[in-house]
Formats: sequence, structure tokens, C-alpha cells
Amino acid sequence: MYKEFFGLRANPFNVNPDPRYLFLTRHTEEALACLTYGIQSRKGFVLLTGEVGTGKTTLINKLMEWLRLQQVATAFIFNSRMDVPQMLDFMMADFGIPCDTKSKSAILQRLYNWLLDRYRAGETAVLIVDEAQNLSDEVLEEIRMLTNLETFTEKLLQIVLVGQPELEQRLKQPQLRQLRQRLTLRAKTHAFNLEETKSYIKQRLRIAGSNGEPVFSEEAAVAIFRYSTGIPRVINLLCEHCLVSAFVDQQKLVKQEIVDSVARDFDLADGTAGAMMPAAPPTAESKFDLVEALRTLATLADKLRESERQELPKERKL
Repeated sequence: MYKEFFGLRANPFNVNPDPRYLFLTRHTEEALACLTYGIQSRKGFVLLTGEVGTGKTTLINKLMEWLRLQQVATAFIFNSRMDVPQMLDFMMADFGIPCDTKSKSAILQRLYNWLLDRYRAGETAVLIVDEAQNLSDEVLEEIRMLTNLETFTEKLLQIVLVGQPELEQRLKQPQLRQLRQRLTLRAKTHAFNLEETKSYIKQRLRIAGSNGEPVFSEEAAVAIFRYSTGIPRVINLLCEHCLVSAFVDQQKLVKQEIVDSVARDFDLADGTAGAMMPAAPPTAESKFDLVEALRTLATLADKLRESERQELPKERKL
């Protein structure tokens, strides 16, 4: 209802994980490059973890968009409340492999033959499992066994496990140590810093059709960062309701007072949205060199806009 008022073509802060709105920070770009490199290099297992609301599913949707452009066969398991037979059935259906048997051995043989045919044609296949922290130990073990489908030199099936930090804790359990040992690459999503939050808001408005005129004041953007602690999902929630409130009041510029009011409505006035969110670890310069190489391998089209880092506001609560 506010799109015409603000001169927008679309809702800029929809919480759906639309890959068009993926915002590439250094950490996000590193994670995407890690995933694409792992798949292209047939590493077998890649792990992506991150706190709730930090953009894991949006990142995965961007990855799948890239895989479709590369014509890579992909199966995406988004419901992690499955047992082993259900997981196998869903995977086979998503890969488009005809299978009229319930025999596990027959299913695995058909999958192996299909993967081998793709390998001989110079192609690969990717299985992506979202919300993997909810999988039972039995299903996780079955997924590990799928990496035994291989040639003498390469894995036939590439697997991406996606989950919250609890997944990393689960993988430390003794009964899952074989799976943990097979994880060749690890990637993480992180909350934004202040400058990234400002740029994120501007980018989403631009993609939604904004003409570049300020929609959020500088003070409002700082307040959004403070209340959300840089978590993209919470930023979207705050911005969406701020735009609605500003439209109701017929204000073309969202000011800090509106942000404060919306934050109180969502019990975020004390800045607890990410109170337990760990800070993004510093990255060594040599690691960025690796990312540059991976970006070339992955032919990533998006470019990161570097912003000068500013000191975080003193009122931020960790």
C-alpha cells in the first residue's frame, strides 16, 4: 500500500529469501565462493552455518540460481523432519530419477548409475539440505554414506549441509565423527556491521525501484542497526513496518522516532534482537586472496562495494 507513495515497484523488505536481494558483504561473498568452489572441485561435503535470520536460505537460493544457469542437477531438501526412506524418496524425486521401488539397495543402485552417467558426461549433481540441525542421527549418517558413491578419484554427489550453529555442535558428537571428518569446506553467514546495514537498506530500496532519494534518515538507519544488531531478517521487519508507519503519517522520510516506535512494538527497544549473536571473526589478508581466486573460478557476477569502516555507535549492546 505504500509502494506508490515511496515510488517503489516492489516491496523492498519482503522476508522471502529472494536471491535478487542478496547483499554481498565480504563474509557473504566468501561463503558463496566457498560453496561454488566446493561444488566445482567435487569436494563432496560443504557445510554452511549461521545464526537465525542471517541470510542462509537467501544465499542458498542464490547458489541454486547459479547452479541452474550452469545446468547442474540439484535436489533441495527443505523439510528436515524426515526419516531415511522419506529423505531418499524426496531426493530421487527432486533429481527427477524415476524410481518405482521401495528397496533401499535398489534406490541406491539406481542413484549410483544415474550419477555415473552424469560423471561420464562431464556433469555433476548437488544435494542441498536446509535446516540440517534438525536431522536425526540416522538421516545424517545416511547422507554421509551417500558420499561413498564415488570413482577412484572424485565424489559423484556433492552435498551442501545448511544449518544453525547447533549443527556444528551436533557434529562434534562421537557418533557423528565420521561425518565431521568428511567436511572439506566450511562457510558461515554473519550479522552486518553498521556500514553494511546502511548499504543493505539502500540496495534493497534501489532494487525495488527507488530513484535514489533518501527514504531513511541517517539517524533512522543507525537506530535500525542498533535494534536489529545487524541481523538481516530483523532489519527487514523493522524497515517494512517503518515504511507502513511513515505512509500512514504521510511522511516521505523515515525518522528515528518512527524506528523507535516500531522497535517498541516488537519488544526490540532494548536491542536484544541479536544479543547472543557472536561477532564476525577477523579475516586474514591471505584469506581474501583465496576468495579472489575462488571468485574467478566460480565466475561470480556480483561485485562487492567496499565501504570505509566507521566506529560502531557506543550504545550498541553486545
